[in-house]
Amino acid sequence: MADKIKPTEQTLDPQDWDSMRQLGHEMIDDMFEYLKTIGDYPIWKKPSEPSKNALTVAIPQAGESADSVYHQFKENILPFAMGNIHPRFWGWVNGTGTPLTMLAEMLAAGMNPNCGVGDHAANYLELQVLDWCKEMLGYPKQASGLLVSGGSMANMLSLAVARNSIDGLNVRNDGIASAKLRIYYSTETHNSVQKTIELLGLGAASIRKISVDQHFKMKTDELAAAIATDLSDGLLPFCVIGNVGTVNTGAIDDLQQISAICKKHNLWFHVDGAFGAITNILPEFHDKLAGMEQADSLAFDLHKWLYIPYEAGCFLIKDPKKHEAAFTVVPDYLMHHERGLAGGPNPPGNLGIELSRGFKALKVWFSLKEHGVEKYRTLVRQNIAQAGYLASLVEKTSELELMAPAPMNIVCYRFKKAGLKQDVLNELNKEILMELHEQGIAVPTFTLIDKKYVIRVAITNHRSRREDFDVLVQETLRLGNELIRRFQ
Repeated sequence: MADKIKPTEQTLDPQDWDSMRQLGHEMIDDMFEYLKTIGDYPIWKKPSEPSKNALTVAIPQAGESADSVYHQFKENILPFAMGNIHPRFWGWVNGTGTPLTMLAEMLAAGMNPNCGVGDHAANYLELQVLDWCKEMLGYPKQASGLLVSGGSMANMLSLAVARNSIDGLNVRNDGIASAKLRIYYSTETHNSVQKTIELLGLGAASIRKISVDQHFKMKTDELAAAIATDLSDGLLPFCVIGNVGTVNTGAIDDLQQISAICKKHNLWFHVDGAFGAITNILPEFHDKLAGMEQADSLAFDLHKWLYIPYEAGCFLIKDPKKHEAAFTVVPDYLMHHERGLAGGPNPPGNLGIELSRGFKALKVWFSLKEHGVEKYRTLVRQNIAQAGYLASLVEKTSELELMAPAPMNIVCYRFKKAGLKQDVLNELNKEILMELHEQGIAVPTFTLIDKKYVIRVAITNHRSRREDFDVLVQETLRLGNELIRRFQ
């Protein structure tokens, strides 16, 4: 009877699976061609006004065809990408991704597991990837860890464990209002650390920034003196951060000296390994990184020098009990069970602040399985050699100036001209940088060294070739000589 007919129920799955499959193949074909030919195009294009206008419309009330949506993507989004997969992208410290890891992201999205809880394959795969990370970085196998969005979150969660592990304080229960805590790191440390300290309630006043030497490494004698002064003033030092690859110049702090100071005063030793920690896969870097394995916590990125697509960061904690104690809260609805989907390994949600977590491990697993660590050794060495090559080009060119040592993969240089004042040189080099971007030539970025504006080249790009650095130098000289007329 009519009154017993059930209403039609709906789904978000396609009505025509064959058409969706055909569109999927078209997308894959387009993206493979895009990756294959990326070096043939300008590295960056400013988003056009029509494209920006197309991205400021009201929310759709009714749907449109998947083909139409994909066409809009190709017209208004893809042509105005950041450019970090291009062979001449050396901005900030960005990774490039690979074709197979692009496909792995599709598989992860298709499976769409929540990696915060549960006895399922994705969580075991994350444990596998974490074990591989420990092996690559020479970190103890019994350590705990978690995949996160990137170095900023890795630093934040590591320092949360450090804060919650202070002897004599129950920070989770009592807070830190009267603790008078102090944390130490060099003036070259990444800005995410200050954000973390403020978010953790420690306040910027708890920071002691230690100056650096001519190689941009933390002065450990100054560190020791600052700790002694704070102790005599009745303050509570609790953590020191060492850098493996500072963001400005790629400097590596003296980790052994820092570790010894931390042990003397029973302080937490955290290492921000960002992109530099991965150099531990190179035997020739073991001496430079000596002491990293002694850190109580270690933060690093996989989407930088392992060339994994965004996002993929990681942090490791030497003491698993302290790690779990910093974050675990188990309400009734998250109780661990002996069997069923609510069983399995310790839920990753107990080791961080996110319960909803994507399947980051799959793309890392795919890439390491596809290439093996030896291929990564070759590529990391290749990028370091390219930095050395660029530095040598700069030093051989009278109109260019190398502005800092290049111990790893970062080269800082500037265009110079006799008779120009410092502020004028700063403006000139800023103009050169913006023209490199706007003309689609290359994307280095910038920093200030001793208040001097420098062009900064950070090489974590598996597509770069030496001839790309020849182009960078040639174009810097061309632009410098063209633009200098404005400043004379």
